[in-house]
Amino acid sequence: MNQQYILALDLKNDPALIAAYEDWHQKVWPEILDSIKQSGIEKMEIYRVGNRLTMIMEVNAQFDFATKATADAQNPKVQDWEQLMWTFQQPLPFAAPGEKWMLMKKIFTLS
Repeated sequence: MNQQYILALDLKNDPALIAAYEDWHQKVWPEILDSIKQSGIEKMEIYRVGNRLTMIMEVNAQFDFATKATADAQNPKVQDWEQLMWTFQQPLPFAAPGEKWMLMKKIFTLS
């Protein structure tokens, strides 16, 4: 059974930057897609309202946040992508220094 994680991050509140961010996500580099899939992420979606982003990830049993972070830190192409994305992104107001995507806490489920 797959695990699901929901994360949040803000974009800089500038319509041109938001449009550029969305455009980049229509042409994500193949190396980035490969690194995502190789980490055990099987499905990923990003939604936006205003300048708030929400990412939904479905991962398999192999996925681990720490392992993904280590692999990303050693991958120059991922680092280039992250630096490019940081042009458009900003931390959530309550994020720790250097913290980007923040894991959201589930507070309700309808079954």
